[in-house]
Amino acid sequence: MREIVLDTETTGLDPASDRVVEIGCVELINSIPTGREFHKYVNPQKMMPYAAQAVHGITDEFLRDKPLFAEVAEELLTFLDGARVVAHNADFDMGFLNSELARLDHPPLAGDVIDTVRLARRRYPGAPASLDALLDRFAIDRTARAKHGALLDAQLLAEVYLELIGGRQPDLALAVSETTGVLLVRREPRAARPHAASPEELAAHAAFLAKIKEPIWLS
Repeated sequence: MREIVLDTETTGLDPASDRVVEIGCVELINSIPTGREFHKYVNPQKMMPYAAQAVHGITDEFLRDKPLFAEVAEELLTFLDGARVVAHNADFDMGFLNSELARLDHPPLAGDVIDTVRLARRRYPGAPASLDALLDRFAIDRTARAKHGALLDAQLLAEVYLELIGGRQPDLALAVSETTGVLLVRREPRAARPHAASPEELAAHAAFLAKIKEPIWLS
């Protein structure tokens, strides 16, 4: 199963008038990150509102020389082709991407979409379902997330998603070879857990031995 964990940053909240400014995607195969990613900044052809800039820190000056959505659309569609999309509050991201595609007279994205907000609310009814809340719940380091960023958020969401569908194995370290692209799975040895018997346990053990007249290990 091929899945793409996806996130976007935008100029605002209305896909009819606001635009996409960043797209980040992380590929999973059979619930394992492959190391393949898609990341683009996009010139929105409009001024960045202060409220949006406060969220993601992306400025007009930074975006001035970035490609238009029309220039990255085919590469994005190729990366998404045949995959199930995973997104946090998926209606937001899919709504913006489909609005951008509609401006190019392109049909909307087809295929299955998993919304991790809904997934989290089903698993933890009544609990906060924001990305930050889920990162804290699963003890995933979010210190790098000073502001929103599409690729960083997609990477973090991939970890959250794997927890939501069954959990990461804490003694597995996953790494992707930079030269071959082969996924390496290394099982880290666990340290022995020290345990000292309590006085009550020692007394109970002595009493048990006293009841055995001829223990076989002494014969």
